[in-house]
Amino acid sequence: MRRQPLREVIHVFQDITSLLQNELPIISTIRLFDLLDIAILSLIIYKLLWMLRKSSSGRVLRGILILLVAMWISSELPLTATSFMLNKVVEWGVLVLVVLFQPEIRRFLERMGSSRLGLNFSSSRATPMEIETAITQTTEAYADLSRDKVGALMVFERKNLLDDVIKTGTALDCGVSSELLKNIFWNKAPLHDGAVIVREGRIVGAGCMLPLSGNVNLSRDLGMRHRAGIGMSEHSDAVVVIVSEETGSISAAVGGMLKRHLAPETLERLLRNELLSESKEEEKSSQFPLLSQLFGGNRKEGDRS
Repeated sequence: MRRQPLREVIHVFQDITSLLQNELPIISTIRLFDLLDIAILSLIIYKLLWMLRKSSSGRVLRGILILLVAMWISSELPLTATSFMLNKVVEWGVLVLVVLFQPEIRRFLERMGSSRLGLNFSSSRATPMEIETAITQTTEAYADLSRDKVGALMVFERKNLLDDVIKTGTALDCGVSSELLKNIFWNKAPLHDGAVIVREGRIVGAGCMLPLSGNVNLSRDLGMRHRAGIGMSEHSDAVVVIVSEETGSISAAVGGMLKRHLAPETLERLLRNELLSESKEEEKSSQFPLLSQLFGGNRKEGDRS
C-alpha cells in the first residue's frame, strides 16, 4: 500500500519532465552534472558575497566592478589610452586581489579546513538532552554572574573545530554545571581571564585566548571581552555568550553579530534556537553527510546592536 503514493509521485514527475521537454527542447540537453555544477558555483559565489558584504572589502569589490565597467566602455569607445592603462591594471589585478582580500581568503580556508566532515561518519555526537542540560546550566550560571557583575566568556563550538583555540588555554573534559562555571569565572580563579570552550555539551577548555575582531565600526564602549567574542564568531560558526564585568549585562555573538542586554530567559531561548535546532538538522541529514556538508551553509545572522 505504501508504494502506491510513491508510484504516483514518480508518474507526476515523469509527466512534468516530458511536458517541459516538449515545450522547452533545450531542457533535454541539461544533464544532472550540469545542475550540480551550477549548484556548486552558486554556493561558492554566495559564500564569497556573504563574507564580503559586512567587511571593508565589500567596498573594494564594488570598486572592482566599476573598473570592469570602465574597461568595457573604453573597449567599446575609441579610448585607446584609457583602455591601455586599464588593461595594465588588470594584468596585476590577481596579485592585488590576493593582498586586499587576504583576511577573507584566510577565513574562508580556515572554515573549510576546520569543518567537521569526518565527524559526520562517527557516532560520538552529543544528544539533544546533553546540549539542553548545558544550556540550562549556562543560563543559571549567567543569571548569577550577571547579578554579581562577574565577567564571563563562553564559546559553544559547532561545525568549525576550535582545537587551535583550546591549545591556548587549559584542556578540560567535564560536563557543564552552574557551580563549575561560577568557580571558573570567579575573579580570583586562575582560569577566569579567558574563554570556556564547550564541545558537544561538555567543557573541553578554559582560560582560552580568542582572536579579537577587526571590525573598526564596533561601539567604543565594548571592552576586550566583547571584542574577543565577536572576533571568535567572525572566524567560526560558534555561538559566544558574554557577561560584562562593568555592567553585568549579558550578550551573545553569532556570525559576527552582537546581541546585547539579554535577559537570562532570552539567552536560553537564543541558545536553544542556535544549538538544539542545528542538532536536529544534523540528525535529519545524518543519512547524507556529504551532501549536508556541501549544501548546509551558514546559519542566518542576527542584527548588531
